[in-house]
Amino acid sequence: MPKRGRGRVGALFVPDISRGLNVGAKIPCADNSGAKIVEIISVIGYKGRLNRMASASVGDMAVVSVKKGTPDMRRQVLRAVIIRQKKPYRRPNGEWIQFEDNAAVITNPEGQPKGSEIRGPVAKEAAERWPRLAGVASMIV
Repeated sequence: MPKRGRGRVGALFVPDISRGLNVGAKIPCADNSGAKIVEIISVIGYKGRLNRMASASVGDMAVVSVKKGTPDMRRQVLRAVIIRQKKPYRRPNGEWIQFEDNAAVITNPEGQPKGSEIRGPVAKEAAERWPRLAGVASMIV
């Protein structure tokens, strides 16, 4: 029987990606929205075991709190999409992908980015799942 991904109701097929970012992780923001460092509060669509901390991977949307940034952005609770993670994950063709850093992009609940540019590469899994991010991204890996 083939392995199944983390399918969600009303969502496209999501590949099984190793989750590399727990709740509480502080990660840099890779766009020009004004946020510099964000902290993951929760992961949208995560269904896990009782008392197990939620975790996110590339392409997941998370609720984040802005810890460092411009004064009008600080202390806001927003949505963000994870575009890079340090933990290696396997693609369906067999290759393993690992980035130098973790990064997120601030978005609205529909997935449209708040900033107008994204610094650094964006994972292909995130770009396929969130097409508006792919339009703003300078590089897709």
